[in-house]
Order: sequence, then C-alpha cells, then structure tokens
Amino acid sequence: MKNKCILFLTAVVCFFLQSTLLQKIAIGSISPNLLVIFVVSVGLMRGNKTAMFVGFFTGLLDDLCFGGAVGLNAFLYMAIGYLCGFSCKIYYDNNIKVPVILVALNDLIYNMGIFVFTFLLRGRIHFLFFLERIIIPELIYTILLTVIAYKIFYFINYRFMEQDRKEGNTNWLLR
Repeated sequence: MKNKCILFLTAVVCFFLQSTLLQKIAIGSISPNLLVIFVVSVGLMRGNKTAMFVGFFTGLLDDLCFGGAVGLNAFLYMAIGYLCGFSCKIYYDNNIKVPVILVALNDLIYNMGIFVFTFLLRGRIHFLFFLERIIIPELIYTILLTVIAYKIFYFINYRFMEQDRKEGNTNWLLR
C-alpha cells in the first residue's frame, strides 16, 4: 500500500510540475515532457504492467485537465509504459544511457501520435513544420531534463520502495 501511495504522489507531483513550473521555463512555448520521463522511468524500474497503469493514470490526468479528446494522452502514455516495461528485466537501471535513449524514442513516438491524431486527421499535413518547430526542440529539452529527473526517480524508487525490492516482488501494483 505504501508503494502505491508513493507512486501516486510522484505521478501527481510530476503532473503539477509539468503543468506549472515547466511551463514557466518554456523556451519559445516548448517545454520538456516530464510525464514521458516518469512513465519511461517506471517502466525501466518496475516493469510493463506497472508502467502501463501509471501511464494510463498520468495520461488521463493530463487529458482531464488540458486535453480536448479524453483518452488520447492516456492511450499514448499507456503504450509508452507498456513498451518500456519490457526492458525492465534486461537492463540495469543505474546507468543513464538507456533511459536517455528510451526517453528520446518515446518522446518522438508521443509527438508523432499527437501529430497523427490531432493534426493529420484534420487535414493539416505540414509535418516538416511540426517536426522542426515542436518535435525536435521538445525532444532536446526533454533529453536534457532526463539526466536530472531520472536520477531523482531512481532515488525515489530504491529509497522508498525498498520493501518490494528486497522481497523480489515485481508485480506489487497488481495486488
């Protein structure tokens, strides 16, 4: 129960940081995507089922507060969490290279999903403009934030959720 509360509070804090503080430090209306970093981090440290639920929750929270279509961000974050969770068993999570690469790939996937579902389906096909002005700057900004944020998430995971790690329980969210 303690682990669920800590994960819930971390998700809510990440959402509030992304919607307030990171909007204040935006460069040219481009801000880093902390929720992608969080979902990827949970996937790497806890597995695909936990990351899928965390991704759905954070995406739904984002949809309910800011999104036009409820469920788009929930689906995208859930898919990101599910895909990143597969590397949980084959990756040592104390190295920063793999999270940076996975965050970069998944931020690209997230922005491509946003482009397809919000712009392309409405007939706006200026992909190169969207790539140059939104995707690439957000990708770079998110990668820079990953170096700091992943270490914080790693600390939270192994400091406050030690009990399940000692017991070897990886499906603690599904109990």
